[in-house]
Amino acid sequence: MKAFFKNNGLGICFLTLFIASLAGQVLLGFREHNKELIYEGAAVISLASYFTSGHFFQSTFENWESEFLQMALFVVFTIFLKQKGSSESKKIDEPEEVDREPDPTKKDAPWPVKKGGVILKIYKHSLTIALLALFIISFIIHFYGSLKDENEQLLRKGEPLETVSTYIGNSRFWFESFQNWQSEFLSVFAIIMLSIYLRQIGSSQSKPVDAPHMETGE
Repeated sequence: MKAFFKNNGLGICFLTLFIASLAGQVLLGFREHNKELIYEGAAVISLASYFTSGHFFQSTFENWESEFLQMALFVVFTIFLKQKGSSESKKIDEPEEVDREPDPTKKDAPWPVKKGGVILKIYKHSLTIALLALFIISFIIHFYGSLKDENEQLLRKGEPLETVSTYIGNSRFWFESFQNWQSEFLSVFAIIMLSIYLRQIGSSQSKPVDAPHMETGE
């Protein structure tokens, strides 16, 4: 057990933080949503009902959507774009290990590498494919939740409901997306640029403390 936590500490830590944060979001979102319902003169809902509400789907998946978009674009852009001096960039004029073709004879190589063919072609881009797929799924569920929440509000007011075709151009939905996208892109820009001049000893995301500012890569 001790070896398991030592070998998986980073993943376990962030999974625990995710679960704790999601629980906090659900409980506080549930309270906030019921406050809105009371203010509008509507009946409050149970916690179980909250999990199927538009409010829950919209508030959860608009954030997931932006995270997966940011990570997918970062993975793709770092293939061919570079930033001199950043620990988040490949070296400017030197070949990198990640650019070489996979060797099927290498000991303990993943099975798709040994299999070759179409399987290997897909595997070579599997990280980007997975992140883009997660972005698309989150985007769709965010849209569904935002539309559902909008229609729940309209229904309480006795106003005409939105359809999928009309809501896709609604400013509310795109505002929800862009307010999250911009923060994710800013955070990536910050780590790219700050890692040129600033250091954190012991972190894999930082250059060695005594590395020159213009030395590129981790």
